Amino acid sequence: MDLLTALWVLPITGGTARRLTGDLQDATQPHWSPDGRQLVFQSYRDGHYHLWLIDRDGTGLRQLTTGPFDHREPKFSPDGKQIAFASDRGGTGSYGLFSYEAASGDIRAVTRSPQEEAAPAWSPDGTRIAYVVDDTAIDVIDIATGKIVRQVEPVPGSIVLGPAFTTDGMDLTYTRLTGARTELVLGKTVLTSGEDVFGFSVSWLPDGDLVYTADGRIRRRTPAGAGRSIPFQAEVPVVTRREYPRAAPDLGSDEPRPVRGIAGPVAASDGTRIAFRALNALWSLPASGGKPVKVVDDGYFASDPDFSPDGTAMVYTSDRAGKTELWVHELGTGADRRLTDAPGAQLAPRWSPDGSRIAYTDHDGAVRVADVETGAVRQVTPALFLPGRVSWSPDGRLLALAAVKPFSKRFREGTNQILIVDPGTGGLTYHEPVPGRSIATRGDDGPVWSPDGRMLAFVVESRAWVSDVDAAGRPVGDARQVTSEVTDSPSWLGRDRLLYLNNGRLRAVPVAGGEPRTIPVELHWRPARATGAAVIHAGAVWDGEATALRRDVDIVLDGDRIEAVLPHRPGRSTVDASGLTVIPGLIDTHNHWFLRGRQWGDRQGRTWLAYGITSTRSPGDPAYQMVENREAIASGRRIGPRYFATGEPIDGSRVYYNFMRPTRSAAQLDDEMDRARALGYELVKTYVRLPVDRQRELVRQAHQAGLPLASHYLYPAARVGMDGMEHTGSANRLGYSHTTSRLGRAYADVVTLFVTSGMSITPTLYRAIARFAEDRSLVDDPRTRALFPAWEYERLLAKADEATLAPAAAVREILAANVDMVLRIHRDGGFVIAGTDAPLDDLAISLHGNLRAMVRYGFTPYEALRTATVNAARALGMEHQLGRIVPGALADLTFVTGDPLTDINAAAAVHQVIIGGVAHTVEDLLAPFSG
Repeated sequence: MDLLTALWVLPITGGTARRLTGDLQDATQPHWSPDGRQLVFQSYRDGHYHLWLIDRDGTGLRQLTTGPFDHREPKFSPDGKQIAFASDRGGTGSYGLFSYEAASGDIRAVTRSPQEEAAPAWSPDGTRIAYVVDDTAIDVIDIATGKIVRQVEPVPGSIVLGPAFTTDGMDLTYTRLTGARTELVLGKTVLTSGEDVFGFSVSWLPDGDLVYTADGRIRRRTPAGAGRSIPFQAEVPVVTRREYPRAAPDLGSDEPRPVRGIAGPVAASDGTRIAFRALNALWSLPASGGKPVKVVDDGYFASDPDFSPDGTAMVYTSDRAGKTELWVHELGTGADRRLTDAPGAQLAPRWSPDGSRIAYTDHDGAVRVADVETGAVRQVTPALFLPGRVSWSPDGRLLALAAVKPFSKRFREGTNQILIVDPGTGGLTYHEPVPGRSIATRGDDGPVWSPDGRMLAFVVESRAWVSDVDAAGRPVGDARQVTSEVTDSPSWLGRDRLLYLNNGRLRAVPVAGGEPRTIPVELHWRPARATGAAVIHAGAVWDGEATALRRDVDIVLDGDRIEAVLPHRPGRSTVDASGLTVIPGLIDTHNHWFLRGRQWGDRQGRTWLAYGITSTRSPGDPAYQMVENREAIASGRRIGPRYFATGEPIDGSRVYYNFMRPTRSAAQLDDEMDRARALGYELVKTYVRLPVDRQRELVRQAHQAGLPLASHYLYPAARVGMDGMEHTGSANRLGYSHTTSRLGRAYADVVTLFVTSGMSITPTLYRAIARFAEDRSLVDDPRTRALFPAWEYERLLAKADEATLAPAAAVREILAANVDMVLRIHRDGGFVIAGTDAPLDDLAISLHGNLRAMVRYGFTPYEALRTATVNAARALGMEHQLGRIVPGALADLTFVTGDPLTDINAAAAVHQVIIGGVAHTVEDLLAPFSG
């Protein structure tokens, strides 16, 4: 069996399991050779899934496949001469079936189709292979003739998993998943009832019994009889103490600090000036450096500046008219005019070389082109998944941008490639920047066309590269590396130099070779801090610790801190909250400001505050967008909750989201940590395809820098010293979770590992939306209606309507199972913290949806609120400053109606918040967008 990404063997009668592979092997999906002497399995050891062999005594380990493709789900043929497996190596853009010849090592294709084919299983005579097609059907192929027969037809609303032939080869068993029900099926007969059957092939024993997995156990049964469990025990090591000095953000100093959040720098075509965003304003800087000049600074969200070709104007995005649109600023007169008034958001504009058009992306990821004179807009690509910023060819015929190209639909990861767009024909052509590698991120990391059209510049593995291209944007020859230091956001500075960011500095380097130089940016900021005293007369207070409210209380503030919490004394108070309950400001520990942050603009921070959320933690955002936002909020130049964050999550060689950082080597981790230290990350997040050895090295470096780490994994993360796991069982390189079943259920080993290791878990209960069928109050709330952009509110309404449909009942069952998991972790002494994954879930209201779901399925309101206050503050390393109303803590307070310790809905009945001693009423927060 595989257990916790290692292979184990045990007697068929049960007992103590013996481990065959170590943590670094990351081994799963074992299958016995016909003679029982060997196991073939899939291993993620080198950052791709490959086939390996091992003898049953743990010796003889050897690798069978190599290369940039994944090879999964191996099965020995009955004669042991072949191994069938599924892989994306076929070049069809999908998974197909292949056969590995044991004697020669030759690999041949068994199927050739655009469908997603997986989970092969041999017939007992070795003449046929059964396999799953597109997760909905099972086909059988005759090896000799290539003839395919549909064995299991799709059932609407169901998926099928893990086929296996019966011992006579006449029928198939498989797992069928329908809603919140899994069943083991033999032919047309359902063998199980009420079991949480796992989606793997059964094993048939010589006596006619079959062995399968369900309910967190290994089960044995006859086709006609009741099942019984095969007991076993297995011991794994975990790290139970993480003793490293935690780096804490400096929230007390008033000293000026250099601006590090220089976002989206771009040079004018004549190379004399540079524009960028910083401190919630747009700036212009001489190319030689010095003191920048503010260009746009009106308090609204302004982003992504670009100079007109003649240098007289600047295009940018702004939400000053209510949603994010394109605006043009005349540099001579200072006048601003709105260019577009199209539905949705207009983002990341770039001026065409002749000045007549501006290309941009919309909120759905489609590229559009606006006519500068008329404002007319036309769409030139279909919706793309979080594409990069466009770059025009110098002749204005083509556009280049970064786009993800997945290897298959079965697994969403791929590589960030250069996409060439012909706006005239709609033609789309992908090119790899460097064979087998990705553009670093699909944000501001290129590609960027050179002024003469002969080169494209881009970032690969945190270094700038250039590639010679022809007139169609096709690479000519090999790409060349230009920088040898951490590099982000390249653009052209004149005809022969690249402008880029290096760990918070603006730098320029000759493309033909030479030393880079720093372009000084004389720009500083100071933390905005409240001064003076205030006394709040609260009708009731929950301090984050007590199990009941304290009535009639004065909270004494001194600047941004709580000085005292005292019984009310008439005549002392300066703020009358006698009809309200004051609780600690809520904390959402998992969100991504810039996944859709440019679309939301100034609405985003206001929405969190309007729902009582005074601190957020992002485990993944574009690095410089993150730092700029953090500095803008901390300096008081942008309204929003405190922002604790990391930059791009560190991933493996394949990526999915635009803000993931692909890494291909252990050496590159040094660069990623250099950026993290220089830009002041507050945590490090690793995503789903980082191999275990690099994960372990990153833990060492991050803890040395005083930074905690989180990922999507429980084990071997608990073994290598990770600090937390995000989600109950979300995206995973396996395609399924080792933490929860497909029904959302977790078993005793998971609870034990969380409690023993002390790792945090952030549940991000997406399925809390299913409760909209019972309670639409958050959907219909005036705050939601006013602050959600129109297209986001339409999506929310659609989700609320879907919650009333029959399929939502299954979603609610899975939600209940997810909550049961975290409740058991919590009550056994584990570390549960609230987080939502907004805006993948609904901004701000999802935190209250999470809390309500937790209470609906077993938590007390007190327990649920602790996950969003005291526990969350501890996860931030701020347990003495946030999450409590006690002397010495920061004055982050939420004022609500009612008693949230008896009615969790009261936590959302927010009237105002105070953050660092500065008050914001809900009316003030809504005012710019309530008209």
